Amino acid sequence: MPDSSPLPPVRLRPEAELAHAALSTPLLSRAARLARWAGPETRVDAGGGLAEEQLPAAVELLGLTGDDAVAHASEAWRVAVDAGLVEIVDEEAGTVRAGAELGLLTGGSPHDVLAVWLTALETVLADASVPDLDDLVAAMDEDGEVDFSSLDWDPDAEAEFLDGVLGNLYLLTVSEDGPGEGPVPLPALAASMIVPDDMGEPTNDVLEQVSDAMMRLDDQFRTLEPVGLVEYRPVDEALMADADDEPGAPVDDTDVSRYGMVRLTPLGVYGLRARLLEAGFGAPAVGELVDKGADALLDGTSAFGQSAARAETEQWLARREPLASARELLAAARGADPGAPLRRLRCQQALSLVGAEAEPALREVLDDPELGGLARVWLSERGAAEVPAPSEELVFWLTVDTVAAQLQAEGNSDELQALVEGLAEQHSGFFSAAWRVDHPATADVLEAMGRLHPDKKVAKEARKAAFKARSQQGG
Repeated sequence: MPDSSPLPPVRLRPEAELAHAALSTPLLSRAARLARWAGPETRVDAGGGLAEEQLPAAVELLGLTGDDAVAHASEAWRVAVDAGLVEIVDEEAGTVRAGAELGLLTGGSPHDVLAVWLTALETVLADASVPDLDDLVAAMDEDGEVDFSSLDWDPDAEAEFLDGVLGNLYLLTVSEDGPGEGPVPLPALAASMIVPDDMGEPTNDVLEQVSDAMMRLDDQFRTLEPVGLVEYRPVDEALMADADDEPGAPVDDTDVSRYGMVRLTPLGVYGLRARLLEAGFGAPAVGELVDKGADALLDGTSAFGQSAARAETEQWLARREPLASARELLAAARGADPGAPLRRLRCQQALSLVGAEAEPALREVLDDPELGGLARVWLSERGAAEVPAPSEELVFWLTVDTVAAQLQAEGNSDELQALVEGLAEQHSGFFSAAWRVDHPATADVLEAMGRLHPDKKVAKEARKAAFKARSQQGG
């Protein structure tokens, strides 16, 4: 799983759409059909599974064919029991009846349906961490009991590995620079769990571990697809054929898609987010701030990427009157704390989405030392009349505030480096004036400019200015 820091916000589909998708998944729909079929004559074994003599009827009901038909019917029944669609009335007699949750699939809210689906998902995830049937059969002793010690299988480690893979897949899906809803190559996903971040060229041993992990994941994603968590293109079996086999059509082993491709479905994104929240991770969703105040909006979106922050802000503004929302945003943007510059940047970005009705709110703060600069920018960009020119002091303050916000939002990004180079080039004597700016972040900004500017002479000027600013601040 990712670390405990908040994950990027996810854009969830509407619950009604997700509930429809859940009901349409092969596994839940089969489980529901079996639950409606089960009656007084249906019998289960000691473990709650369908009695062997009932399986042919279940397979026929579900229209299953092929070697895996019985296994698929058994899995669907197990999900029906675990999700409460079927209730075991008498364990000794092996009798069952419809469960309380069955009615929720047709008469419950979308949220109720998704709750049932999440229970089904947990059953499938537990199954995905179990060795495949061939391995279990091979490990049976003379009494027909499975000797788990011979399998080299650690159930906790297997579950943790799969959780980690799914956590990485979720992170790739919701990150603004990730593939989004596009597929992820299975080798890359396996490598994310095996190859250390600081490793250059992977060793043969590491590559072998990645290959083994791919084969495990290939089985696991095949198991997870019917419950609707993922869409999966399996590893091409031709790639796994022995070199001694009869030669067939040429195999293009440079086509990465033949090594398996997996993507989270919108339903899968919902499911993994629910599991992350249950496990105590910060997993925000766009739209969670619409009913909160402007202070919560600006603070909450400070950790969002540009696209997610805009989407959240658009939803927030859609529920409010433009002039009142502009005043609320400006009031929330004030402050001298370390997070204030980024709040003002988010405020400026939010105000760019507000129409001309907000103009009175911007004129009201023209003389505000913290907000006057962004107010002039907003008014000038809209061609407003009688916008007072900013003083040189205000220009420098706004510059420091903007760079401080970019530092907090992006760190040492290429865009920030370009901004730093442009500032130093456009303003001769910038550093000799900038160190005097009465802004809490002045010294930090100048130090960053010294770190980011590629010209050693300019970088040295910035560091000297930062030293002067620290001295002026008494630290």
